[in-house]
Amino acid sequence: MIHTAERADFDLIASWVKPNERVLDLGCGDGSLLKRLIEERGAYGYGIEREEAGVQAAIAQGINVIQGDLEQGLAGFDDGTFNHVVLSRTLQTVRHTERLLTEMLRVGREAVVSFPNFAYWKNRMAVMRGRMPVSEDLPYEWFDTPNLRFFTLLDFESLCAKMQLVIRERQVLDESGRLILEEPNFLGSLAVYRLGR
Repeated sequence: MIHTAERADFDLIASWVKPNERVLDLGCGDGSLLKRLIEERGAYGYGIEREEAGVQAAIAQGINVIQGDLEQGLAGFDDGTFNHVVLSRTLQTVRHTERLLTEMLRVGREAVVSFPNFAYWKNRMAVMRGRMPVSEDLPYEWFDTPNLRFFTLLDFESLCAKMQLVIRERQVLDESGRLILEEPNFLGSLAVYRLGR
């Protein structure tokens, strides 16, 4: 996944974490988000990352990280262990989406999910031109992408309704990180959700 210090979804996620809360960051990459939450919010938490390079980078930043595959679930964590379980720009790479969302809300009081919106107008235009989109939020070519699923805000909200998940808050951003208030499924490149039961 893309994990850099300058990500607009990190700003939103950080604003939702209160001081000293416990956070589990799934697919944490190099640990940038957790590092920020620890430094700015006094958060305590763990990251889970599959890729060796990400694990090593997170360890180098002093992050508590576990190397693991999210597809195996979160059986190592007790119910309600965390205030927030974060899945940032990773949901589209997961095979067992419903199971992971259920597990997130088992071990955490709140799930925070961000993902690229495939219905963003630039993505639609790319498909209309006969090509798979490549953008800031979908940075891979079709042949080397880790993404297994391409979905929209409406698709995700439909899944939440089916699973009876409560959408506590939704923020939608464009490629420059600006908040989109009108026509979010068309003008928004990246969606960030707070979910509960």
